[in-house]
Amino acid sequence: MRNMELSQIGWSSFFEAGFAPYAAEDLVPARVIREDRGRYLLLSTAGEWSALVSGAFRHSVGSRCDFPAVGDWVACTGGAAGAEAVIRAVLPRRGCFRRKEAGARTEAQVVAANVDTVFVVSGLDGGRNFNLRRIERYLVLCRESAAAPVAVLNKADLCEARDSFVAQVRTIAAAMPVHVVSAVTGEGIGALLACAGPGRTLALLGPSGVGKSALINAMLGAERLVTGEVRADDRRGRHTTTRRELFFLPNGGMVIDTPGMRELQLWGDDESLSKTFADVEELARQCRFRDCRHLDEEGCAVRQAIGEGTLDAARYDSYLRLQRELAHLARRRDEKTRSNPKARWKDIAKRRRELKKQSRLPDG
Repeated sequence: MRNMELSQIGWSSFFEAGFAPYAAEDLVPARVIREDRGRYLLLSTAGEWSALVSGAFRHSVGSRCDFPAVGDWVACTGGAAGAEAVIRAVLPRRGCFRRKEAGARTEAQVVAANVDTVFVVSGLDGGRNFNLRRIERYLVLCRESAAAPVAVLNKADLCEARDSFVAQVRTIAAAMPVHVVSAVTGEGIGALLACAGPGRTLALLGPSGVGKSALINAMLGAERLVTGEVRADDRRGRHTTTRRELFFLPNGGMVIDTPGMRELQLWGDDESLSKTFADVEELARQCRFRDCRHLDEEGCAVRQAIGEGTLDAARYDSYLRLQRELAHLARRRDEKTRSNPKARWKDIAKRRRELKKQSRLPDG
């Protein structure tokens, strides 16, 4: 790839300030554009470098989510004369999309970092590719990431009742932009490109089968990613993306492709839930009794709204389910910290370092 200015790949005064502590250490800034099983491809002003993390970095981090992810900015040694670059530090993130690791472990997994806009992709081809409850789950994680969510309804060429699906999305997030598109015909692709101007980063999230790779190909104007067929019975797809990677769009923006996620466990806090379900929580504040359980209490505004049809009972059930899931996650995280004193002190030290760095960072 040709040499690029840092600003062309998302560099800003925020990251410049975050890099300041490393500037005197003969290190250079670079962005992670590919991650594959512990190996990284970086892009700097000097071009692309293959890279690994240093032994000291590996020893110092507290958890897997502290390792570099696609979209991260890192401080590294240069990969001159064909040698591998060595990542010494990950710069402070403006935000990141995290989920709980699949399985029993209570660990966060960073899906993409420093993303400006997240496309939550659904398919309009029937089966399970459109699910409001799944969109709500993605929105909770989007709020945690600090990226702006956009609903993308793909495969419009296979759907005649598209307005009905748009209306359904509006019931759970009235202010969120909704784009009806087709990767096959090209309908709506221009609107997606408009969300990513020069130096801005997009990420596409959604389960296998909704056409994320096909959408990225359409945005790139070239068949860069492998696409797959979906099963005829339930329209579910096979994983065609096996690694996370950042691609450059013709208009100067960037897009991160991520593998489909059939198991999307939350990683966040109540604030992200509150932002996603602001309508439910506003109703709860209108209940006659402050400790209302929204069961059969007199003057319950939540139950009244459900009875009148102004609040979908399924949306309220989704809110309760996600609330329980986050509460369970919080308990698990507390138990893990208490049972591992070393990890607790590492976490405290890390938070202090981050606060010290962020106190010197500009807002822009």
